[in-house]
Amino acid sequence: MPRDSRMSRMLHVLIHMDRHVKRATSEDISKMLGTNPVVVRRMMAGLRDKGYVTSEKGHGGGWELTCALEDITLLEVYKAIGEPPLFSIGPHADHPDCLVEQAVDARMEKTLGEAEALLVARFGTITVAELAEDFELRLESRQAQAGADGVCAD
Repeated sequence: MPRDSRMSRMLHVLIHMDRHVKRATSEDISKMLGTNPVVVRRMMAGLRDKGYVTSEKGHGGGWELTCALEDITLLEVYKAIGEPPLFSIGPHADHPDCLVEQAVDARMEKTLGEAEALLVARFGTITVAELAEDFELRLESRQAQAGADGVCAD
């Protein structure tokens, strides 16, 4: 089963909109993500419905942040994109006849439910601003390394 990358993509877009482009069209975002503008509009619609972005049609239009990244948690983005399944593992059949499979499925369901609850709770404690700060640190480190490499190359 392929991974669902909508959440990481939307986090990526939110940080770019905050740090680099104040307003971006669906076409601009689609080029950045390597996808179709229709897919972008569908993903962004959930963020718009929750009030994190706004959209304007027509010439000069596009998507724009309506709040600070400090005010958006990963949980809120997760909910805005429709709360996709967090895990791709699960039971082999919906209603197994085998008692062994029933026992396995029951324990897997319980354990995955507990893990999902922990993960969702953790999402609620992390803001998009924290991810953006990590980006800034990585950028500074890369720039410092490039400067150091340039000095050493002489």
